Amino acid sequence: MTWEQFIYFAIAAVLLWAVGAWAAWREKTALAYTSTVIGLVVFFSFILMMWISLERPPLRTMGETRLWYSFFLPLAGIIVYSRWRYKWILSFSTVLALVFICINLFKPEIHSKTLMPALQSPWFAPHVIVYMFAYAVFGVATLMALWMLIKEKSFNSQFSIFNSQLDDLVYIGLAFMTIGMLFGALWAKEAWGHYWSWDPKETWAAITWFAYLVYIHYRQIPTHKPRLALWVLIISFILLQMCWWGINYLPAAQGSSVHVYSMPS
Repeated sequence: MTWEQFIYFAIAAVLLWAVGAWAAWREKTALAYTSTVIGLVVFFSFILMMWISLERPPLRTMGETRLWYSFFLPLAGIIVYSRWRYKWILSFSTVLALVFICINLFKPEIHSKTLMPALQSPWFAPHVIVYMFAYAVFGVATLMALWMLIKEKSFNSQFSIFNSQLDDLVYIGLAFMTIGMLFGALWAKEAWGHYWSWDPKETWAAITWFAYLVYIHYRQIPTHKPRLALWVLIISFILLQMCWWGINYLPAAQGSSVHVYSMPS
């Protein structure tokens, strides 16, 4: 399996996800589930074959991690749809997944078998995979927050109910992010001899984790303002983007961050 075949799997998966999104709007629940799940299977089959072809997890470059994010977004979408039956969620998750797929199509990165020693730890794959799922869940939560800010006046008394549903997503995302950080600490100990070093990547990971923790604790205050809580969630997602890929462009990470693997040595 080579990167050139990605477009065929991507087109098939996106078409299936689009059918699932259409079915959700038409209240054809069985078709929404079936089409979305088949699309996930098709897309994951490419990831799996790339894994076999590369003889390592496809998790090293930004292009490879975007593969996982494109997969986990519809997965998170179908989970949310099965829980709360939001008609729009599969449409949003499909569009977002399409954006990341298009980035990979128009700006492909080199996918080689070479894997530096630090990435050969058994903790590397679970660390990144768990993190990508958490990112996808937070992406869906952010879409919900934006939608709620726009539709707040039409919610009236139901606004608090939607906020509670949003909290569930944040709890799930933060739980997986915490597990991912623990896996990362074990990986760091094995690769570099210490659990945490306040590397730029690790620093932004901590900032992001605390930001979502602020949201959760602020929501527990009886006098909290729902709109402010939604904005905290949106800002947290912006911080997450800095943690994920933004640090690649920070001067502090140039030549010093052990987590920037695609940079020339």
